[in-house]
Amino acid sequence: MSTFLRAARNITVTAAALGAAGVWYRKRAERQMSLRAQTVLVTGAGSGIGRLLAIGAAKRLAAHVVIWDINEDSARAVADEILALGVDASYDVVDLASNDSVDRAGQAVRDRIGGIDFLINNAGIVTGKAFLDQEHDDVEQTFQVNTLALYRVTRQFLPNMLRNKFGSITVIASAASLTGVARQTDYAASKWGAHGFAESLRAEMRHQGHNIHTLSVHPFYVSTGMFDGASSPNPLLPILEPDAVVATIFRALEAGKHQIVLPATAATATWLKILPVPVADQLRDLLGINSTMDHFTGRQDAPH
Repeated sequence: MSTFLRAARNITVTAAALGAAGVWYRKRAERQMSLRAQTVLVTGAGSGIGRLLAIGAAKRLAAHVVIWDINEDSARAVADEILALGVDASYDVVDLASNDSVDRAGQAVRDRIGGIDFLINNAGIVTGKAFLDQEHDDVEQTFQVNTLALYRVTRQFLPNMLRNKFGSITVIASAASLTGVARQTDYAASKWGAHGFAESLRAEMRHQGHNIHTLSVHPFYVSTGMFDGASSPNPLLPILEPDAVVATIFRALEAGKHQIVLPATAATATWLKILPVPVADQLRDLLGINSTMDHFTGRQDAPH
């Protein structure tokens, strides 16, 4: 076995061992939560993971599920699916890159149902372009939706959570928030921002003594169409199935966890940071991380 393979294996084993050793610490800070009879809002809920999260909330007997999406037909269709399950639902057409659009939609939700108990910031976009192929608008839109929208959306509903002394805010980040990836200089950077937002918000809520739960989710590529053409040459990093990802998110949410990485082996990216940069870079190449976007096409009908 080569030196690099041994190092990669040892890092993975160490990460798993430290994770297991810390379980009892985490349990002291976690609490059981239920979506039953609670209000839930999911951004980007017209398709993909967002749609499954919205329907999953309904199946867990939420009191009301709010669909936010930029595509009205998709948003209405998901709301109709939920209504057919016997759960109240509504939708708003929202451009998350616009302050005015988010402000109007936030006010509409407050007028309609009061506040939101479980906020799931799911919406995201990806260009998959090499750095020199990215236009200014590509980069700006990526940050607007993946990072800055977190501020616009969360500030709409956090005040009511603080008044109620209860609430949960989930951020769907990415495994790309743990390591740089070729052809993701815009996407990975925006998701690093999302990771920092979630971690700092959790710290601030704890520091100020507020009982507000946060969860950050860091999945590898999910087969929803958003990352069509992306690949994984390494069996340690399989392309994930949407239903399995959503089930894991709800388990983590209901268990009161604060962060999950999917698959767990993707957490190896964090441990690579303790190595000298040239060694870590060669291990990333060995794991195939930087070749995953070589044949990316993306979902051609995705709104921008």
